[in-house]
Amino acid sequence: MNRLLILSSWIDRLNVGIGRLASWLVLVMIGVGCWNVLGRYVGQAVGRNLSSNALIEMQWYLFSVVFLLGAAYTLHQNGHVRVDVFQSRWRGKRKALADLVGTVLFLLPFSGLVFVLSWQWVLASWRILEASPDPGGLPRYPIKSLILVSFTVLLVQGLSEAIKNLAVLTGDRPADPDQSTHQEPTGGAS
Repeated sequence: MNRLLILSSWIDRLNVGIGRLASWLVLVMIGVGCWNVLGRYVGQAVGRNLSSNALIEMQWYLFSVVFLLGAAYTLHQNGHVRVDVFQSRWRGKRKALADLVGTVLFLLPFSGLVFVLSWQWVLASWRILEASPDPGGLPRYPIKSLILVSFTVLLVQGLSEAIKNLAVLTGDRPADPDQSTHQEPTGGAS
C-alpha cells in the first residue's frame, strides 16, 4: 500500500501543478476579456477596431483550458459538487467507502468513456486542421485535444483518490474526520 500512496502523492503533485497553471490562466482570461470590452468601446469612439475574432475566441479558449485543466485539481481539493444528503454527515471509513465506490463505479468509467468517445472526434479535427469559421479566428484542433488531456488527468486523479480511500479502509492512512482525503499521507507502512 505504501507504494500506491507514493504514486498517489506524485499524481497529486502533478495535478496541483496543473491546477496552479490553470489558476494563473484565469488572470490571463480576465485580461483578454477586459481588452475585448475596452477595445470594442474605445474602438467605436476612435473609429478603429481594437479587438478581433481571434481575441474573442482566445477568451473562451482560455475559459475552456481553465475548466478542463481545473477538473482534476478540483477533485484533488474535494471541491466537486455532490448530492451528499447522507455523506455530508459521514466520517472516516464510511465516507472513504462511499468515495471509493463512487470513484470506481462512476468517475473512472465516465472519464474513460469520454476519453474513448472523444478520441476519433479529436483525430478528425487534427486531420483537417480544423479552424474557426469566423474570419481571423483561431484553430480549433488544439483546444479539442485538451478534452483528451483533461479526462486523462481526471482519470489519473480519480485513481489517486481511490488509492487514498482504500488506504483509509485498510488502516494505512488516518481516517480523521477533520482531515480531507487530499492531504498527504502522514505515515503508516504496508
